Amino acid sequence: MPTFTALTTLPDEANAQALGEALEDLDPAPEGVGVFEMEDGSGLWEVGAYFTHEPDGVALALMAAAYKAAPFAVSELPEIDWVAHVRRELSPVEAGRFFVYGSHDAHRLPSGRLGLLIEAAMAFGTGHHGTTLGCLRALDRLADTGWQPERVIDVGCGTAVLAMAAAKLWPGTVLASDIDSVAVEVAQANVLANGLLGRVECLEAVGFDHEAIAARAPYDLVFANILKGPLIELAPAMAQHVAPGGRAILSGLLVTQADDVLAAYERAGFAVETREDIGDWATLTLMHAA
Repeated sequence: MPTFTALTTLPDEANAQALGEALEDLDPAPEGVGVFEMEDGSGLWEVGAYFTHEPDGVALALMAAAYKAAPFAVSELPEIDWVAHVRRELSPVEAGRFFVYGSHDAHRLPSGRLGLLIEAAMAFGTGHHGTTLGCLRALDRLADTGWQPERVIDVGCGTAVLAMAAAKLWPGTVLASDIDSVAVEVAQANVLANGLLGRVECLEAVGFDHEAIAARAPYDLVFANILKGPLIELAPAMAQHVAPGGRAILSGLLVTQADDVLAAYERAGFAVETREDIGDWATLTLMHAA
């Protein structure tokens, strides 16, 4: 079955979200619609739709004009078994004591390492991206100090790889939340596959906005591997939910964006402990000094 993509960009979030909603009302409707802030520092938003039929070019042109977006670029994707392709291309990831692997590489798990089974077909967070790798390395460094947090949450968890890594280090229940219901389902499947049922609790939530999250605050350790804009917006709430002396490990940031995020968190009462840049991506480990 052929698959088509239609992609455009525009400079403001409100129009991008509105355009995404309008695309969902097309007849016939696309199979999926995504609205994302681009991670290249341009300030642009990307809106994309995926079709199993060739989309109506005239309708797309009218919608782009109505929402002040660039003309849609429509492409037909080749019929490739992407899961098999990714499995062939992605090798296991080593981050200190952690070893992230797919089931096809289970035989490669070294003795004495903490294995994290993540399938390549799953949501964001296989460990290969510089942001996830940076967070795992930051967690590994904290563990090396002998520090033992009691309350841990992974905000914007994706595959829940970070929450599961923390659960393999320390006792207690780790929370993992995401705004996307599909990501939460993926996280739950990964928790089960890693034998961590009852140790990692997966929730659908925006930031800290959930009764179960509020009930367990303040947290000793918070992961937030998301994007620059949401991280900056989250800074005041982070200060309210992280205990004094607690840490926040932040990523999803381009190297060029790290200073802006750090400034927002310094205003909220955090101080930087470490920063690691991996390629174009930065990871910050912050202590709540308030």
